[in-house]
Amino acid sequence: YLYNNRYADQVFKITPSNDEEVRTLREILGHMKVDFWQPNSASLICHNATVDVHVKRNDTQGLHARLKRENIDYVFISNLQKEIEKQTGYRSSRKRRSEAQYDYEVYHSLEEIQSWMFMMNTTHPNLVDVFSVGKSYEGRPLYVLQLGKKRRLQKKAVWIDCGVHAREWIGPAFCQWFVKEAINSYQYDSVMTRLLNQLNFYIMPVFNVDGYRFSWITLQDRFWRKTRSKNHKFHCRGVDANRNWKVKWCEGASSHPCDDTYCGPFPESEPEVKAVAKFLRKHKKRVEAYISIHAYAQMLLYPYSYKYATIPNFNCVESAAHNAVTALYSAYGVKYRYGPASTTLVSSGSSIDWAYRNGIPYAFAFELRDTGYFGFLLPESLIKPTCTETMRAVKAIASGVLK
Repeated sequence: YLYNNRYADQVFKITPSNDEEVRTLREILGHMKVDFWQPNSASLICHNATVDVHVKRNDTQGLHARLKRENIDYVFISNLQKEIEKQTGYRSSRKRRSEAQYDYEVYHSLEEIQSWMFMMNTTHPNLVDVFSVGKSYEGRPLYVLQLGKKRRLQKKAVWIDCGVHAREWIGPAFCQWFVKEAINSYQYDSVMTRLLNQLNFYIMPVFNVDGYRFSWITLQDRFWRKTRSKNHKFHCRGVDANRNWKVKWCEGASSHPCDDTYCGPFPESEPEVKAVAKFLRKHKKRVEAYISIHAYAQMLLYPYSYKYATIPNFNCVESAAHNAVTALYSAYGVKYRYGPASTTLVSSGSSIDWAYRNGIPYAFAFELRDTGYFGFLLPESLIKPTCTETMRAVKAIASGVLK
């Protein structure tokens, strides 16, 4: 079972049960070149919290041997490549021509998502507009959909972005699902009718366009997280787009360009972050809620990320989070934890802290399914249930905004 797959990348799931095991694990993984899925780095390992790490084929045998020697319990995905192929193995059958046939229950490439955006605008011009807020590092347009009944009056707005981290493919799938559901239920669901009549939703299905596209190119790059900007001193590329915002920048992130949580050379160094920040600053009088969709952990988080203090409007935000998680649970009984982001991981330069600091009273980050069994490789069969339950949560937040 083990040695059959010694030529494959593997994912180890390790749960240290005491402080001694935590120390050992930090030491082992800190000296190896591994891709941390959760937590973000060796220093954040703590007892009774599962550590998920993606290990390159050359290092798997050594890690198995070391963990056995230290008597640390673990399980593992024995062949990562096979799991990745399950996700993108059907690509040839995906070139859908018409909206009626667009398959919302598969993952789509950047090109497919962008042409879908224009198709939605063409087929529903009364509800959908497409515009670009800028260009990515590699020169790709940063498209955003405006969804809502066209009105002369200025309407309150809700911003939703997906795909800040490239490997979290369920994000863009949700953003597309949200648009489809909103449009399809507009006529007959009174809640959705009211939401689209009285609010504008700004939806950005793929925030990190360069990174997302890169994560589709080869199996080796499926777990890319950051943007794709070049660093002149190092060969490593990319910045963590959720550590690059101008709020307590780089106080709780990595300043090393090769790390997955690299905060960048300066705040808003990434054109993607700069463009979205500029758009939100321009419309901050109207934007009442900021929602960012991530994976994975099954959590709903709100500010602060960078410190343990309580936000001034804590009661309102906490109550909105409670309602959202309750609505999500009502679909399939999936439990989400909710609370300030700092209680799970202190981080600085995050988009929710920035949005809140810039006058947006409701700022949320969702961490969608699952809790680590599939991790970033959530099967396409789970897109529908995941999006269905999340839809309920987002509708609850938007309804709260209207009240």
